[in-house]
Amino acid sequence: MTLHELNKKIIFFLKKIGLWFAALPLVSHIIKAHNFIQVKVFKKGELKNHILIKYIFKDLFLYFLVSFLFFFMIFFVNQILLTVEDLLAKSAPFKDVMRIMFYSLPFIIAQSSPFATLVGFLMSLGGMMSNNEILIFRAAGFSFIRILLPTAILGLIISIASFFVNDYLLPLGQIKYGRLMREIMNSTPTIELESNSVKSLDSSNVVIGEVEGNSVSDLIIFDSNNEQDRLIFAGKSTLQGAKSEGVLMQFDMNDSTVLSISKNNRSKYDVMKSKNSILNIFDTTLLGNTSRSAREMTTYDLTKTIKKMKQDAQEDTSLKRRLNLWIMEYHKKFSLPFGSIFFAIFAFSIAFLFGKHNGQTIGLFLGLVVCVLYWAMQIMGQLFVQRVGLNAFWCIWIPNFVIGFFALLFLIILIKK
Repeated sequence: MTLHELNKKIIFFLKKIGLWFAALPLVSHIIKAHNFIQVKVFKKGELKNHILIKYIFKDLFLYFLVSFLFFFMIFFVNQILLTVEDLLAKSAPFKDVMRIMFYSLPFIIAQSSPFATLVGFLMSLGGMMSNNEILIFRAAGFSFIRILLPTAILGLIISIASFFVNDYLLPLGQIKYGRLMREIMNSTPTIELESNSVKSLDSSNVVIGEVEGNSVSDLIIFDSNNEQDRLIFAGKSTLQGAKSEGVLMQFDMNDSTVLSISKNNRSKYDVMKSKNSILNIFDTTLLGNTSRSAREMTTYDLTKTIKKMKQDAQEDTSLKRRLNLWIMEYHKKFSLPFGSIFFAIFAFSIAFLFGKHNGQTIGLFLGLVVCVLYWAMQIMGQLFVQRVGLNAFWCIWIPNFVIGFFALLFLIILIKK
């Protein structure tokens, strides 16, 4: 039934019931609504554009999820090999090991999101390019910039969500992780010991013999301070959990000997022998300072701490290197999560330039190569800050700036093409 026929029937019906005076306003409203739909929706193609943009969002998000699961499993398995396997091998409680894995999830999620954005978007857009779907978008009146808009918006949404995980859930997980590790080491102290190995404990180096259960066949400890060097060696020793606050574990040593040599006068030394002696290992020795570290703070807490450290560094120049490390952790809160927006624009340009044939395969290959290079630049940046003391801002943000530079360069080439 056409609109004109509908109007005639409505007028005829209103005449019959004696409401002719109401017909004119009603018909007027129907015509206005019809004109609005024709002009605003169908004539301008807004409904069609909405469907196409929604299609881009759905396809990008689907490939992002698949890529996210891929990288999540890589980092998850890596965490199992680094931490969980060793804990289980040393008979740590299974429930506590699972809790350790749970507290590690925020770190794994924060690491996976940017790389999943790059690989997922490359495969999605590359597939659209090789299947000539982009040609359909272009025929529908979409410019490359208009196709870029939903890509950039989704990249920004992923960045914001990743930043929330990195800024709130990661510090919370790190705090819980540290507390639980102290409890595990207290209940199962041998998880830190390996047979016939050398372990560094603060200013000491410990040579460990055969480890069986809580027993160690022999120990040799090299210790040094500003005044003297000490050599401690003992026969069979038993490792026990903490018996006082601040102590993580203790060695009950048999037949121990302590040789102390003065640094100022090497000919001056002391020798002490004991049938039974106790060596306490403090929790700060293995786990660092018990106060909150930079990774256990949000950006708000970090900002306040860094501000105070800057004031203290003016009086004590030795704090400048430590301040630079904290500034590095502050920038890491932003650089990795917001790497997703840089990767999104980079993926857009690369996929449309090189994805005409086998776009998904090329996208997967290029994505993995760029992820490895980006990861290498991140590690190098952190090493330059920690060991050389270079500026934390540039070392942490350069990987994103490099990706952003090539993203804009390829985008300009794409638009001109």
